[in-house]
Amino acid sequence: MLMPPLRIVFFGTAELALASLSALINWPSGNIAAVVTQPDRPKGRRLHPAHSPVKNLATGQNLPVLQPERARSSDFVQSLGELRPDLIIVVAYGQILPGRILELPRFGCLNVHASLLPKYRGAAPIQWAILNDERETGVTIMKIDEGLDTGDILSQETTAIGPDDNARTLHDRLAKTGAELLMKTLPEYTAGRIPPRKQPAQGSSYARKITRDDGRLDWTRPARDLWNCVRALIPWPGAHTCLPAEPGPQLIKVWNAAIADRSSSVPGEILDVDGDGIVVACGQNALRILELQREGGRRMSARQFIAGHPLRAGERLT
Repeated sequence: MLMPPLRIVFFGTAELALASLSALINWPSGNIAAVVTQPDRPKGRRLHPAHSPVKNLATGQNLPVLQPERARSSDFVQSLGELRPDLIIVVAYGQILPGRILELPRFGCLNVHASLLPKYRGAAPIQWAILNDERETGVTIMKIDEGLDTGDILSQETTAIGPDDNARTLHDRLAKTGAELLMKTLPEYTAGRIPPRKQPAQGSSYARKITRDDGRLDWTRPARDLWNCVRALIPWPGAHTCLPAEPGPQLIKVWNAAIADRSSSVPGEILDVDGDGIVVACGQNALRILELQREGGRRMSARQFIAGHPLRAGERLT
């Protein structure tokens, strides 16, 4: 006897959620009753209200969209209950769901989280994995409880973090991996063939939200730390430093860099300027800046930048 499709409510906001939502739209065993996303927020110079990436996808597929200011509000919880969901899927939504919502679906609420839990619970697991020089990360499908990413694990998949990876490439790979793992997990889970397992008590860590200040390059730190900072904070807030200029220091965003095997000097001192980049002394070794952007300017290679903004060895970045 064929079972009717599961009634699914999808919670998501950020771009990371798109691959999972797309996979669910095409899943013959499920029917998306509604998509819940954050309210439209002002964006751009004119601060026009902008749709979330998830809302754009959902409206393009003619799916009902709900945008509560607070997911825990009584009116929203009541509206959600009236949808009679069998399952709630959450990917990069941006709010913690209250117990009243977690109790609604018969199969509970599942989350696609971009780390190998219990490591990197929280808002920015991709960035912190790179910042902390991890060699691997991955995706976890978990049952949501009332804690912060503390629910029981259903499945996990690992991926290596290579030297050519940055937050953008890792984000895209984990989004795809997460969607694929979700679709492998759902049939087994709903059939009762995956027993949820508790997260290990040891090895937990918290990936707090990234701020603009996290992008400031501290030249007293080792070059490898700063290289990781450049990779981890693309595209926002971007690793940045200040260049001596008149009438005052000029903010420079660093888009690409490499570790230079050079003996250290005064941290922040420019050691060499040539077509291969701008070499800057760090607390240990040096950083070769390969691609950068002056505030208000365009992104360019170090060679292009030097042609229009002469720099000399001995100058210091701050």
